[in-house]
Amino acid sequence: MEIFAIPVLISLITAVSIGLFAYGLSDDIGEFIAKFWMWNWGKETMNRIASFIALVVVLIIGVIVYKHIILALSSPFMSPVSEKIEIHINGSLQQNITKKTFQEQLWRGVRISGRNLGKELLITLPILLLKFIPVVNILSTIPLFLVQGYYAGFGNIDYTLERYFSYKESIEFVKKNKGLAIGNGLVFVLFLLIPVVGVIFVLPLSVTAASVKTIELLNKENG
Repeated sequence: MEIFAIPVLISLITAVSIGLFAYGLSDDIGEFIAKFWMWNWGKETMNRIASFIALVVVLIIGVIVYKHIILALSSPFMSPVSEKIEIHINGSLQQNITKKTFQEQLWRGVRISGRNLGKELLITLPILLLKFIPVVNILSTIPLFLVQGYYAGFGNIDYTLERYFSYKESIEFVKKNKGLAIGNGLVFVLFLLIPVVGVIFVLPLSVTAASVKTIELLNKENG
């Protein structure tokens, strides 16, 4: 468990920082939205609804940012975990692995997470706008979770892929195995809904599961 100490610390600090920022920002956004209600009747109710919707939207964006920050910064620490899991399963690492330094692993993690953060926000923001439409806002939850899951799983899978594939090859691999990414990522996202415990255990459990499944896929592809 010692090997997870730094990633868990990164996760806790990031979660608290983003949580406090989101809580303060949601009130300001709620007040801004409520100004568009021009009538006196129902103004107080509108303020409460606007503040709640703003809180939900800000928290969702906060989770997205949190997710990619910890996936990027934890890369140098979680990649060795993936290696140990592969050695446990296969007895050794394959001969064609590419060894990376701490800095190279960190840069790879930042590059992957930066790319995924941009794409996820581009897809998520239009979905979040649907949250302001009654009934439709409930249905929008499904694609929202799927998108969140895909990009969370992407990051977890790449801790294994980085030993064998280039940046572009990893993207293609995950695209071909969307089910694996979404399945792993959904567990990641659902774990975050558990107060405190989720933030502590989300990385160790999700990365371990992603590594096992990814190694199984790589073994099949290599015969």
